[in-house]
Amino acid sequence: MRVLRLDKTGKPQDWISREDAACLYAKDQVLWELGNTPSEMLGGTNRLGSQTRLEIAPIIAADCLDKKDYGVFALNNAELFRRDNHQCMYCGQFFSKSVLTRDHIVPKAQGGPDVWTNVITSCKSCNHSKGARTPEQAGMELLAIPFEPNLFEYFYLKNHKIIADQMDFLSTRFSGQREWKLQ
Repeated sequence: MRVLRLDKTGKPQDWISREDAACLYAKDQVLWELGNTPSEMLGGTNRLGSQTRLEIAPIIAADCLDKKDYGVFALNNAELFRRDNHQCMYCGQFFSKSVLTRDHIVPKAQGGPDVWTNVITSCKSCNHSKGARTPEQAGMELLAIPFEPNLFEYFYLKNHKIIADQMDFLSTRFSGQREWKLQ
């Protein structure tokens, strides 16, 4: 399980390991926590024979110095395919990532940028059929309009194993531009 680390204002900062979260607890840097499903870490045994236990919440706000600026979200195929639910935005079929490609709505050959709002998930067959044309030029219809995920959607896209508490926290802040499914 990865722990969602927030800053003190509640903005996601990173997905961290339970071990990194334990270090934040040990340094007394956890300001507050959320979630009903903590995981337990067991430590060593003291000289009296009792073992230390630490409950780690699935979401923690930490007083850390590393403020990340997520003004522009990196675009990569794994997160793009997840944004589009591994569905070709032309034919509507679902595919494994090995059959999917990144398609530029306004093709790069026509000056289209490589940004979230100009790319969609496409199967190789549809992408080949479209070629270096816009969907209109190719007579193909888009099933959904591409969008750049907000901060909370981006953190959903970055982690493939999100537990219910984390999804509840993130999804209340989704933009509503797409229906998201917990995977």
